[in-house]
Amino acid sequence: MTSPSPQKKKKIAIVGLGVAGSYLLNRLGRDHEVMGYEMQKEGEFQAVCAWGTSKNELSKIMKLLGIDFEKYILFNGKKMVVDLGQKKPARKIPLIGLVTYDKHQLELDLTAGRNAKFGVKATPSLLKDEAYDMIIDCTGLHRSFLPRIKEDLWIPCVEYKVSYGNENNGDVRLPKDDFYIRPFEGLAGYLWSFPLEKGSAFVGAGDYRKRHNAALDEFNTENPGKIVKKIGRPIRISPPKYCEPFFLGNVVGCGESIGTVFPLLGEGIIPSLQCAQLLCENLDDLPRYREAVLKKFEYFNYVYDIIKLKFEGKFSMVRHLPLMLKTYKAMKKMEDRFGLEVRMADFKEIVSTY
Repeated sequence: MTSPSPQKKKKIAIVGLGVAGSYLLNRLGRDHEVMGYEMQKEGEFQAVCAWGTSKNELSKIMKLLGIDFEKYILFNGKKMVVDLGQKKPARKIPLIGLVTYDKHQLELDLTAGRNAKFGVKATPSLLKDEAYDMIIDCTGLHRSFLPRIKEDLWIPCVEYKVSYGNENNGDVRLPKDDFYIRPFEGLAGYLWSFPLEKGSAFVGAGDYRKRHNAALDEFNTENPGKIVKKIGRPIRISPPKYCEPFFLGNVVGCGESIGTVFPLLGEGIIPSLQCAQLLCENLDDLPRYREAVLKKFEYFNYVYDIIKLKFEGKFSMVRHLPLMLKTYKAMKKMEDRFGLEVRMADFKEIVSTY
């Protein structure tokens, strides 16, 4: 990690201390005058996120900051079960590093010792007199400091943390003992159950057609447990291509605010951190940052196009096979980044079934 020369030292505000914002606060705070702003109280940041990620990629990203990612891991997955309903057998996808981890604790540790104001809703008017050289918008779906997106596609989501017994009882069995997802018809979203620690799991669902609450109620009725907390908010799935401008004046977006959520899975942890890395590398050249982001996440466009076609009832496995192949080839090259084996047979079966 190259430190900027003294003459390039900047006064920076980072608004939103989720996964991208906390990373930027830690990394940029080493060489610049940085202040972080988070509207939720310290240690209480909540987002619909099942804490599933690839330990291969997160370990590399956090190593740059001197952080051992392994100590945050809660559960190491062996397989991803994709429930295809009563029509077909479930697909069991081998995992190669997919884990759940203590996301809250990692974000707390990233911000520890850095300048940050929690419980403060930063607005353009609040920051206008601070003379910041740069304001980094990490406000996710809100995109509070940048213009509205013309093609803004988002999916409503709800998630529960569920405990399935006495946390001290080692015999507690989760209803789903590994990573589990059940897609909704039309690839409009999916229900998930991801194991955490001590007999608990994140159980959630998101669906463009808003069937997620009923599906969650049914799952929780069939698999009763104690609901520890509930979180709900939409997730943006429009890729960066449709989330411009990335910067305007002294404001630059990073993470979900500029579309770094993988449309097929709604997964934004790794893409948002990769986006934050690109910003750090191109802090003095925002046009170059824009180009780097568009290139890095070009494969999001293929997936997004498939999903849009499915939403509109226009997808054809024959006519749109080239789009499927582009998506498959891009993902296959990044198996370590996804933490699972990418197999064309799984992809075709899921897309054809839903």
